[in-house]
Amino acid sequence: SAEMDAQYRAALTEALLAGHAALEAGGDALDAVEAAIRPMEDSSLFNSGRGAVLNDEGEVELDASIMSGAGGQAGAVAGARTPRHPITLARRVMAESPHVLFAGEGADRFAAHHDLEIMEPSWFVTPRRSRRLKRMKAQDAAATADLASHPVDDKFGTVGCVALDGDGHLAAGTSTGGMARKAFGRVGDSPIIGAGTWAADATCAVSCTGHGEFFIRLAIAHQLHARMLHGGQSLPRAAQE
Repeated sequence: SAEMDAQYRAALTEALLAGHAALEAGGDALDAVEAAIRPMEDSSLFNSGRGAVLNDEGEVELDASIMSGAGGQAGAVAGARTPRHPITLARRVMAESPHVLFAGEGADRFAAHHDLEIMEPSWFVTPRRSRRLKRMKAQDAAATADLASHPVDDKFGTVGCVALDGDGHLAAGTSTGGMARKAFGRVGDSPIIGAGTWAADATCAVSCTGHGEFFIRLAIAHQLHARMLHGGQSLPRAAQE
């Protein structure tokens, strides 16, 4: 509807301006990516943070990743249930641990240990997503196993950002609740470095959305980088191919 269209555009504008403000204040590309994604995680319009889609058990499982194009550092979380801003948690994993990816309870514990803002899992569940899950179950009890049975809008809503700062450094980040009515514990491409997120100053910064299984199998985000670096392709050509 026109009303929903206006709401989405306003939310995206808020995110864009937040990222821009981070750069204007002297922040780097990582600062801009995190700043842009956080308000989208707080908006119930998107499939990330509060308002993320629900798994088959009616719960949220949050995935996010962030990567620096300057040095290749990366951080990610999968299946988190309590961090208000999964993208911030992913960046904290990158900056304050020797690891890249924390999953499930481990991600939630890391968030609490580093004093990030955490919420009760029920805070993330919105009436809109609850109604959606109920409709999906009523339509077809076997829909979970058949990707083709998911309505097309299930592929949208994951949020992402790429940024280029004044020093020429790139960064990319992605945050999602995954696929609606996904099996408990399912992880898509968003927290997988090289599948859903990639950044390298020499080539490009990439954030992906779609059916994550295909992005994982083909390492799509990294493929763009590789086609540019090793094949001399332009970014549009690499993306199209």
